[in-house]
Amino acid sequence: MNSPKTTKKIIIFASGQGSNAKNIIHYFRDRNDVEISHVLSNNIKANVLKMAHDHEINALHFDRSALYNSNEVLHILKDTDPDLIVLAGFLWIMPTEIIQEFENKIINIHPALLPKYGGKGMYGNYVHQAVLENKEKESGITIHFVNEKYDEGKTISQFSTEVAPNETIESLKEKIHQLEHKHFPEVIDQLLSAEK
Repeated sequence: MNSPKTTKKIIIFASGQGSNAKNIIHYFRDRNDVEISHVLSNNIKANVLKMAHDHEINALHFDRSALYNSNEVLHILKDTDPDLIVLAGFLWIMPTEIIQEFENKIINIHPALLPKYGGKGMYGNYVHQAVLENKEKESGITIHFVNEKYDEGKTISQFSTEVAPNETIESLKEKIHQLEHKHFPEVIDQLLSAEK
């Protein structure tokens, strides 16, 4: 029988459709040693909230004030005491108070090989467009710890894919999604295992 201490808790932050969040939920759904306790979103219309409800996971929407002014989000995190906070397509920068409280426990995934194509405004198709415009031979994903600056935290893992001569934004996006869906849950699993 599992005592609460043997179950690792994950909180997921997402802003949109939540394909990575969904993939992570599916990866861990039959596990007794890992629990996804909450999905939080800054977008009340985010598909990821409904999906969390469907999987009987606490789904919470918050606004800018709850994250940056009132410490409401920080209090939720402290009350839950997660082993890992996973940013899966979350577009706001994490406040310093949360980063300090959960040092080396917040990770993000970025759709490029950092330090290239990172920073404010570099997300989604903007990244893929920049990669293609610069005629890069490869792109990929970076899973990294989160600090106070966009995409500048310590790298945990990188996985790459070839950029074909006739690549389009859509085809490159699909390649990146495949890398994300294959590797992100595995890296999360490895990080949780390393804590034991």
